[in-house]
Amino acid sequence: MAFHGFGRFICGLALVLILLPVQGQASDDTWLAASPEKLPRWRGFNLLNEFNVANHAPFNEADFRMIHEFGFNFVRLPMDYRVWIVNGDWTQINEKALQDIDQAVAWGEKYHIHVCLNFHRAPGYTVAQPPEARSLWTDEEAQRVCALHWATFARRYKGIPSERLSFDLFNEPAQIDPQVYAKVVARMAAAIRKEDPDRLIIADGLSWGNVPCPELIPLHVAQATRGYVPMQLTHYRAPWISQANNVPPPTWPMWPLVTASSYLYGPYKHELQTPLILTGTFPAGSRLDIVVGTVSVRGRLIVRADDQVVFDKTFVSGPDSKEGEKVVYLPQYKSYQNVFGQSESIHLSEPASRITFSNEEGDWMTLSSVKVQPDPAGSSYQLGLSSDWGKTQTTITFDSSRPEQPWNGPSAIDRTWLWQNQIAPWKTLEAQGSGVMVGEWGCFNKTPYDVTLRWMEDCLANFQQAGWGWALWNFDGSFGILDSNRPGAVYEDYEGHKLDRRMLQLLQRY
Repeated sequence: MAFHGFGRFICGLALVLILLPVQGQASDDTWLAASPEKLPRWRGFNLLNEFNVANHAPFNEADFRMIHEFGFNFVRLPMDYRVWIVNGDWTQINEKALQDIDQAVAWGEKYHIHVCLNFHRAPGYTVAQPPEARSLWTDEEAQRVCALHWATFARRYKGIPSERLSFDLFNEPAQIDPQVYAKVVARMAAAIRKEDPDRLIIADGLSWGNVPCPELIPLHVAQATRGYVPMQLTHYRAPWISQANNVPPPTWPMWPLVTASSYLYGPYKHELQTPLILTGTFPAGSRLDIVVGTVSVRGRLIVRADDQVVFDKTFVSGPDSKEGEKVVYLPQYKSYQNVFGQSESIHLSEPASRITFSNEEGDWMTLSSVKVQPDPAGSSYQLGLSSDWGKTQTTITFDSSRPEQPWNGPSAIDRTWLWQNQIAPWKTLEAQGSGVMVGEWGCFNKTPYDVTLRWMEDCLANFQQAGWGWALWNFDGSFGILDSNRPGAVYEDYEGHKLDRRMLQLLQRY
């Protein structure tokens, strides 16, 4: 079937299909108006059938039917362009291979589901492995070919209203310069609109979909964000993410990973001279173990428990130092920065609620290790230290009743934090005239089940408050409501699948 005639065919087919009775279809179903300036609150799923050329499979009508019967109205189809090219030649498109996508579009019409087509792997760009040989952002040929592909889709589906079909250009552009990104988006949009001027176009945000791109506003394209924050929760033990093997399971709400600066600046750098302060409950008999690392010129470390000095020692760098592991002379500064590696233990004879570490002489010194042992017979807790130069110190709360994460910063990561960090920047973009939706979100199946549901509900409440649509990654699989294999979930048999009814009902509430 010729490309130019397929749009008229699909439109005619749609008129017939939407008149056919569909099991579970609500009588008040309406197609939601959609524009680049205002996207509706679609709710649905990503379907991964064409996600990767290595294991792609035809879309299933049952998925569309179940999604509709469950009360949802949106699917995003992340696709690999290699599925529909001929013998690896990216300039040749196999029309027969596109018929599976035609069918998905038709099922969207039949089951009253908006279909969003996305190039997860576009000619010249992918977030997946292996990378493309050419770069879409800098290579003229890659841009020409990618525009050819989008023009083909635009021509093929011309005439289907944007309330029913949209194009999402590229999946999660990485750390691309906004002007470069806008230039490429403009070229793709022009190719699409030449064939179909009214097609709704969506572009994912920058930094893997997480950062809005105001430079796209003049192009009249909507934007899609992501809902994978914080990633140590959403991608806990995901095999494609590099993680330490001993990372404890995430909690929700969670306290941020807290680190203190390893530097204690002295009077020579008065603008940075701040104490490291630990607050909490430190009973009598508590032990503090510290290691002094490098000292520039000289430093005087004073440790106070409340207002009582419990440790006071001066460290002097130079060729005649009697302590330390290494004498280091820096000719460019004409001074010594000896490495001490000096371990010191402090025992508290009285209970305290505040421990203060300060450098009260000289240039600067570093702490290589800080440990707190509140019970002489119990566990010792090590504070994380960062080596960022020029970072002032802060106040950190110690809570031994939370042994998995005893160091707490000033605020929790919770629903409010998600709004401030995930929603608020995109609401600013929306106020400037860009439609916004959450193109992907969800939680991998290794995160504890109760944690997953609490986090999901906070995300859903925020999406609802923002007025945004969303698409869970995925429908069936490790992020989804079918066959997700989550420890702790109770599944029921449902049309040959294992259905997580509790998660489904959560999604349905929002």
